[in-house]
Amino acid sequence: MNPTNIRIALLIDCDNVSCNAIEGVLAELAKHGVVNVRHAHGDWKSNYLGGWIEKLHPNAVRPIQQFAYTTGKNATDSAMIIDAMDLLYGKNIDAFALMTSDSDFTPLVMRILESGMPVYGFGEKKTPAAFVHACSQFIYIENLVAKPEAEAKHGESESSARALIFDEALTQLLRTAVDQTSEEDGWSHLSKVGKYISNTSSFSPINYGFRKLGDVLRASELFDIEMRSKNTAMYVKLCVKAVPTSLHPVSAKLQRG
Repeated sequence: MNPTNIRIALLIDCDNVSCNAIEGVLAELAKHGVVNVRHAHGDWKSNYLGGWIEKLHPNAVRPIQQFAYTTGKNATDSAMIIDAMDLLYGKNIDAFALMTSDSDFTPLVMRILESGMPVYGFGEKKTPAAFVHACSQFIYIENLVAKPEAEAKHGESESSARALIFDEALTQLLRTAVDQTSEEDGWSHLSKVGKYISNTSSFSPINYGFRKLGDVLRASELFDIEMRSKNTAMYVKLCVKAVPTSLHPVSAKLQRG
């Protein structure tokens, strides 16, 4: 299916995620398709959602009111799950995006995946691993918040340092993806590597400070890189002198459990 024709439903759990990254989330989803459903769930009578109220109209997000009928119970979760299932059975959606930091939505993600639709997750760094790994792709929203220009330039100067911030699971994921998609000569097309990674993990280069997978592969210094077809096609091959996986520090786990 042409990415421009993919219809995405974005459901936001306003009780459990900051409003600061909504523009970044929408910009990221635009790479995958058209976000024609934008529902923000919460109790809009609560002062807690004041920041979200200011973000609704500028981003064409529809507020869905959910009253807290019982103290201590999260009615927003139930309403959001019902909304998702209605959209799923309506068959007018091709993909889902859930903006939440609540692991209670993990079963919902798994149910949507069983229907053959991808689920893009967006949440804060406090998001439990179960939800992160269940998603087709997961991005920490802290990486999508616009930064001041001076800070952005400082971050670019540290790009070489980022090449050393790979955990063991990520290193193994990259090596396995290239190995499993390589031709007889050992070279792999970037698109095939990316497809393998998306099928086996919730990895996103944005979580490591990079815009594209190709940038991650270059920075890792694990692979030889060749640009072919008039510099339009990237091919990668594991370096003979690549650093053993065991030498890379462990900082997080990306592979699904």
